[in-house]
Amino acid sequence: MRETIVLKFGGTSVGSAARVRIAARRVRAHVRRGRRVVVVVSAAGQATDRILAGLERLVSPNSGAWGDVAREIDRALATGEDRSAAMLAAALRGIGTPARSLRGGEAGVLVEGDFGAGRIVAVDTEPLRRLLERGVVPVVSGFQGVRADGETLTLGRGGSDTSAVAIAEALGAECHIVTDVDAVYDRDPRIDPDARPFETLDYASLVALVDAGAKVVHPAAARIAARSGVPLRVYHFRAPLAATGTRIAPGLAAAPALAAGEPAPTLGGAP
Repeated sequence: MRETIVLKFGGTSVGSAARVRIAARRVRAHVRRGRRVVVVVSAAGQATDRILAGLERLVSPNSGAWGDVAREIDRALATGEDRSAAMLAAALRGIGTPARSLRGGEAGVLVEGDFGAGRIVAVDTEPLRRLLERGVVPVVSGFQGVRADGETLTLGRGGSDTSAVAIAEALGAECHIVTDVDAVYDRDPRIDPDARPFETLDYASLVALVDAGAKVVHPAAARIAARSGVPLRVYHFRAPLAATGTRIAPGLAAAPALAAGEPAPTLGGAP
């Protein structure tokens, strides 16, 4: 059986047309190596903040009406991920790789709870498997799912990581978190120049790091991976295809990388 991987692209990884093209080339490279690829995307850049700011200009968050429009807030916020998914699917088709964008519910992500605080309860993999069997790359809007009554619910900030790991769990796949740092560090490398990257981590160490404030993987996603044993890789969106970054999997002890360095921009393109 062909290997299946889930690639999750964070907001910075799809924050411009050039970066979307880099992401598309990464996906195509995996496909050409015989892998079945499912993609999960975040909203680009500050898109979620801009959507939320626009809503706040229409309805004051301090008014009683804010709670009354919770459904519409979720539907508006979900468009950020929908746009990223459509743009990346278009880029893939533009370079000859069959792809189709899917909203969370269309991809089988089933949730429960309230607007703005959905919880994934299951992933029906049938829609994804149908596309994969036809050689089509599903590009899924993260951060959202569908409730039993047909309503779209968002999962809270960082929810695209949760979507990706839950989908990987359901498919029995490895999950790659493609982000703007080249590994998981013991401290934030954007703040502390002495931060050290990890080559490998166990799940307990990952959960401890994210609980301490590390931003590279959402805490809920880290816990799903730890519970289910989903292998994770974390690396920079410009990293070479074979880049290690940080590997997190059962039986791997926490081990620092020998040296930190800028990832080689082998996938090319301007920032």
